[in-house]
Amino acid sequence: MSDVAAAQSQLVYVILGAPGSGRREVLADLVADGLDPVEERAHLYLPAGEGAHADDAKIEAASTAPLAWNAELQLIVADAPPAEATHIFVLLDGRVDPVDQLEALKPWLAAHSLPVARIFTVVHCRLIEQHPALQQWIDACIHFSDVVLLNRREGVANKWMSDFRRRYEDQYMPCVFEMVKGGRVKNPAAILDPVARRLSQFFDPTEWDNVDLEGVEIGESEDEDGENTRPLDKSQLDPDDQPPVEVWLERDAAGRRKHPLPDIRKFLEG
Repeated sequence: MSDVAAAQSQLVYVILGAPGSGRREVLADLVADGLDPVEERAHLYLPAGEGAHADDAKIEAASTAPLAWNAELQLIVADAPPAEATHIFVLLDGRVDPVDQLEALKPWLAAHSLPVARIFTVVHCRLIEQHPALQQWIDACIHFSDVVLLNRREGVANKWMSDFRRRYEDQYMPCVFEMVKGGRVKNPAAILDPVARRLSQFFDPTEWDNVDLEGVEIGESEDEDGENTRPLDKSQLDPDDQPPVEVWLERDAAGRRKHPLPDIRKFLEG
């Protein structure tokens, strides 16, 4: 199989969530029970910044590689996946801003011609309940997600769980919500179904893909030859005439996020 053919047949699954949310045991379940052991092969990218985890040993059938986050350059650093891999799982660093990582992941995927099948968020319900300041952090993750897996619910009030789900139902979020029990999901194969259910269109193909606007000045002119062009501020442009911008990815004139996320490291133990 050629590299191009291999890339076209490879599906990418991105996993978001806080450390301790059970992302790795869920990942082990998806690989063990969601894939055909004869026809399908998994390749895992594990966050170099988090180090090894006990649950990694459960994923013996998959090949693995480190995924590093370069904070200075805001880049994802990882080798290309092996050609024989049919399903690629990318576990992002739970201690690093998820929006920054998703934004950096897109060009890395494009460089390897890899399509995003689905994005999962594994919710550490106890952590979010105890720290309401993290609501915006989890809101951002769910905005990009096709499937939301509710985990670490021990000791969490039923009312909180109901209110948490209703928050997204009231917003008509298209993503699927599922419970995790004992580190397992009800139907791994259904969870891996590549039909998109996410609100975000950030990883969807658009007409703006591969268009380089660096150094391009946008303006208007009443002259047929385009001379005497008056520059236009971005706010004056028709939204249909500019690349779409996700709300969580928006930046102000100084390049800062308009909706910055809290630093989750401040709320983690140890």
